[in-house]
Amino acid sequence: MPKDLQTLLFDNSYSTLPSHFYARVHPAPLENARLASFNPAAAELLDLPQETSLDSNFVRYFNGELLLPGSEPIATIYAGHQFGYYVPQLGDGRAILLGEVINSRGERWDIQLKGAGPTPYSRQGDGRAVLRSVIREYLCSEAMHGLGIPSSRALAILDSSQTVYRERPERGAMLVRLAPSHVRFGSFELFFYRGQKQEIGILADYVIKQHFPQIEPDDPQRHARFFDEVVARTARLMAQWQAVGFAHGVMNTDNMSILGLTLDYGPFGFLDSYNPEFICNHSDTAGRYAFDQQPDVAHWNLACLAQALTPLIPTETLQSSLFRFPSLFASHYLNLMTSKLGIVAPQAEHAGLVHALLDLLKHNSIDYTRFFRQLAGFSSLEAAGNNFLRDQFIDRAQFDQWAENYRSVLQQQNLPDADRAKAMNRVNPKYILRNYLAQIAISTAEDEQDYSEIDRLLHILSRPFDEQPEHDAYAGLPPDWASHIQVSCSS
Repeated sequence: MPKDLQTLLFDNSYSTLPSHFYARVHPAPLENARLASFNPAAAELLDLPQETSLDSNFVRYFNGELLLPGSEPIATIYAGHQFGYYVPQLGDGRAILLGEVINSRGERWDIQLKGAGPTPYSRQGDGRAVLRSVIREYLCSEAMHGLGIPSSRALAILDSSQTVYRERPERGAMLVRLAPSHVRFGSFELFFYRGQKQEIGILADYVIKQHFPQIEPDDPQRHARFFDEVVARTARLMAQWQAVGFAHGVMNTDNMSILGLTLDYGPFGFLDSYNPEFICNHSDTAGRYAFDQQPDVAHWNLACLAQALTPLIPTETLQSSLFRFPSLFASHYLNLMTSKLGIVAPQAEHAGLVHALLDLLKHNSIDYTRFFRQLAGFSSLEAAGNNFLRDQFIDRAQFDQWAENYRSVLQQQNLPDADRAKAMNRVNPKYILRNYLAQIAISTAEDEQDYSEIDRLLHILSRPFDEQPEHDAYAGLPPDWASHIQVSCSS
């Protein structure tokens, strides 16, 4: 087991692929880089102790001034459909993969620097990331992990004195992020549209070998089983996003993980008042990636991946796997939503109860996260015990009707209210990364070089289902000024 950065066990398998799968690059250090935040939970994934951040060379390693022993920095190439249109070449334009570390549990973790300077795929960009976007991704990737949703992870933030120009001058920063793999749907699309059929097979077999151990590498049906598993993982991920109220914002195929991870946090947002048409990216003027469109977009993206895999898998087989997506999503979503309602044996007819509640929340502008957390206190015995919920609704008669149906379902399952409440509090978070909380952390870091709010949020969001009474204010309704926060793709 490594005890420090110098003894990490690197096994850089991706760089053993043909050379046109990537470009060898070297990170470009930021000016006067300094450690802004360090995440001990992510360090554990690399078998590194908390004291790692005190290493005198920590910043130099992750700022690209020194290379970690055993690392082989590369930028990977891929393509993708962006807002529905195919872009023939994208790639890591500001991210550099230092290498892949195998931990003591045999897990494989990419170490990637986001904001590490230009690569051959930067498309005239500067290859940098700004502190604002780095803080948002750092916090959200860990918040998603805390919620039990598959995600890339975040090890550290480096701040700097370097000026980066976006809509305004901002400070350049570096995100050190981890993931089992950064292979995307668009990684396969690149080779398909270039007519490089052999490369599609090489990449598929590589991913199967490294990340799908349940599939035998010599199984003649391995590629079909691989795609079937990607469909299943993506359906599950979309159900998790929808159930927790998370909007990704830019679901291009180059941002879709082949492993079913939440990847590439640009514009994103958690629902405040329930609005299924919520758009978290103000650049998405057509609402292509609105909250309620995410499952359909994921299905469309899977169809793009299926097309890229046609040299390996018969069309009928691909179509059969794609056909499963809506029912897989619906099943996962119903299970998650009935769990949020404290229903222990979900049945198809409970879908009506779920959708009726969502309709109520929408038309009464009810906060999504707070309502489900408070619903644990619902009394299945007497209507008067639910006035604390009822009083939030403008249309109280409609709430009464829904509550009566809900009470009937709860009485049928014959579970004591106290036991149901405990179960509901294990799946309905008290704390989420609301936009205004991220903005406060960003402002204090930008204006005062005070990173304490980042660390405080990191701690709170790692335990989103716990009460944490000392942090009750972080579970409150967003202030009025929060409605004016806008998030765009520029980062």
